[in-house]
Amino acid sequence: MDFTKDKLRNSMRGVGIGLTLVFAAFFTLSGCTPFGGNISDSQLEKIKKSEHFKEGKFVNTIPQSPESFGLYWNYLKEQFGGDQVRNPPASIPVKMLTNDDFKDLPAEGLKAIWFGHSTVYIELDGYRLMVDPIFSEYASPFDWIGPKRFHPTPASLEDMPKIDAVMISHDHYDHLDMETIKHLALKGTRFYIPLGVSAHLIEWGVPVAQITELDWWEEAKLGPLAIISTPARHYSGRDLFDKNKTFWSSWTVAGPKHRIFYSGDTGYSDHFKKIGKKLGPFDLSIIKVGAYGPGQPWIDVHMEAEKSVLAHQDLKAKAMLPVHWATFNMGFHDWDEPIKLTINAAKTNSVHLLTPMVGEAVIPGSPVQNDYWWERVK
Repeated sequence: MDFTKDKLRNSMRGVGIGLTLVFAAFFTLSGCTPFGGNISDSQLEKIKKSEHFKEGKFVNTIPQSPESFGLYWNYLKEQFGGDQVRNPPASIPVKMLTNDDFKDLPAEGLKAIWFGHSTVYIELDGYRLMVDPIFSEYASPFDWIGPKRFHPTPASLEDMPKIDAVMISHDHYDHLDMETIKHLALKGTRFYIPLGVSAHLIEWGVPVAQITELDWWEEAKLGPLAIISTPARHYSGRDLFDKNKTFWSSWTVAGPKHRIFYSGDTGYSDHFKKIGKKLGPFDLSIIKVGAYGPGQPWIDVHMEAEKSVLAHQDLKAKAMLPVHWATFNMGFHDWDEPIKLTINAAKTNSVHLLTPMVGEAVIPGSPVQNDYWWERVK
């Protein structure tokens, strides 16, 4: 009986994905705003100067493995018949926050609060930052279908203070959320983004003066902070026709006293060692650990958890905050597999791992007692 239910659930999920693609095609052709904007001629001129833009698209330094019919067939088999527990069997605990939690100006230290998926609020040397903020219920262009949150955000957008700077890794829906961007823009937030992504923000009404677009290794200043676009191995696209038209990036933020690294979505490669050698050591690495496999082409751009720990070591970072898990059903593995594999790899390699609940603040460098909260989600 349970097997039949699982098959039915997976079949319905497959139908939902199919319907999403149909609606995506319709709204793409009709110019639906959530899909973002088109790159202008003036923007394209800047993009063409990048050594990573070739034959009309951005490319990875190390090419992704070729895809095949067999690979897509495996995707279909896993989608309709996979036996992974991709959704938590019970509610995920969240430490809820209010505007009172943000009323004091951040001190010249370092604090991070995981908001779920890859969204992290950071206080660094007196500035409030966020990476890839998504507050919407769905990681989708629609507010009724697509990957849905497993848990609420620990604070509403209305309760958030002014965020000084947001770093966006790429334009996929689980990392670039239109409604969140529009809200933060009204409060004066500055946005640091990879090449081409400005087309989306401008389409959504973000003033050009609040947008800084960077190629890899380019740097911008925010007061005493250096915000540096660093390499990643991924891809981009928000509709059926714009794959790799915009770039992707990891981010380094270096302050007078602290520095952090955020991986964005990426596969593993030697870029981590290059970043660690050039910009390390880091007080904190924020690294994706979930939504990987099956198949080498996917792993090339969504590294497995063990590789995430190796990336942390390459970066010469002191503490690691694992993200990109436990919020959306976006990978072919059990919902809690990424953190279990990360913990095992961290123990083997003596890596200082931070595993807060969603909404729980961590202060790298301070004593911490990790709570394996996912073990209670049964």
